[in-house]
Amino acid sequence: MTYTTQMDAARKGIVTPQMEIVARKENMRIEVLMERMAKGTVIIPANKKHTNLDPEAVGEGISTKINVNLGISKDCCDIEPELVKVQMALDMKAEAIMDLSCYGKTQEFRKRLIAMSPAMIGTVPIYDAVGFYDKNLQDITVDEFFDVVKKHVEDGVDFLTIHCGLNKHTAEKVKLGGRLTNIVSRGGSLLFTWMEINKAENPFYEHFDRLLDICEEYDVTLSLGDGCRPGCLNDATDACQVEELITLGELTKRAWERNVQVMIEGPGHMAMNEIAGNMMMEKRLCHGAPFYVLGPLVTDVAPGYDHITAAIGGAIAAMNGADFLCYVTPAEHLRLPTLEDMKEGIIATRIAAHAADVAKGHPGARDWDDNMSKARAALDWNGMFDLAMDPVKPREYRESSKPEHEDSCSMCGKMCAVRNMNRVLAGKDIQLDD
Repeated sequence: MTYTTQMDAARKGIVTPQMEIVARKENMRIEVLMERMAKGTVIIPANKKHTNLDPEAVGEGISTKINVNLGISKDCCDIEPELVKVQMALDMKAEAIMDLSCYGKTQEFRKRLIAMSPAMIGTVPIYDAVGFYDKNLQDITVDEFFDVVKKHVEDGVDFLTIHCGLNKHTAEKVKLGGRLTNIVSRGGSLLFTWMEINKAENPFYEHFDRLLDICEEYDVTLSLGDGCRPGCLNDATDACQVEELITLGELTKRAWERNVQVMIEGPGHMAMNEIAGNMMMEKRLCHGAPFYVLGPLVTDVAPGYDHITAAIGGAIAAMNGADFLCYVTPAEHLRLPTLEDMKEGIIATRIAAHAADVAKGHPGARDWDDNMSKARAALDWNGMFDLAMDPVKPREYRESSKPEHEDSCSMCGKMCAVRNMNRVLAGKDIQLDD
């Protein structure tokens, strides 16, 4: 029996190699995995042409995944430094990388990225279209937009972010005003501009079936972008965001009818008290499709520290149903991130994802924390470093401030609670004075 996509295979009862790998990773029965994939609540982005992919799943009952954004631009168009960032993202166990390249040798970079990456790869084709055709945005034709999409999937991209839900009706809501930051999505703003100048409908909404033809042929997951995501706390959960989400839910059902896997992209900036409600709303309006969020950033006043504001929001979001977190670095809103910015962003996002998995009771998540606690109780410093999410930084801290006694740290010395409890429970004397 043949199949077109991972969803099609699940609905036909066919176990694919990708499903077998994911089931082992997630400690999930293959029957449960397939049932959820058939419904659309779990996806395995896996382009047929991405031959070195180490597949991962996203969705219901699956561990929270993280994504790293990178790519070349007009101000930073050198491919080699970005490939160094790719390797760092892979070394730091990011499950996905999004290539947001918008200028220069974008196809060369994309092909090299896919060739070296076992992580799933996503792109936003409309970014590439402007640079690829070297013409004004308004002059790009519908066919040209779709030709760029086709190039991306032929190169092996596993998921495409396309802002299909920002149609003319929702665009009118944006023009009515009331937002402090209007449209902050780069892809959303480009499509809004194209629609306004050409007095035309969003080509990806109007010709959605044409997009599905491409996704079905290559088994590419459609990441339905949130062109109206809030760019500040004031704009969260407003009519523009909600109306677009309703449209994305309608498009999700159309994609599922074609066996095309879907995930939904979400906010953005949002106060903490609104996050849980937004997660529930997305799952209801989009029929349980996996939810992919940027942050959410829980305050607008921390430039330079937005990896922290995003990690707070990401942990709350994932605990309440978000399935996939896009990393945010300290450079967010300010510049292209450096390697150090990337590291800070990846660690912050991994902390958020893991904390949410613990809260949700994901199988095996708490074991990691319990093993760290055992190492701490035994004052097993090397064991603690080996278990650390980032083994390098704690080792550097330890080496930078050597204690008098190896079984303590330089903060407490002989007054270390763990050291003294271990000694007294073992029947040994405790000498606190020098």
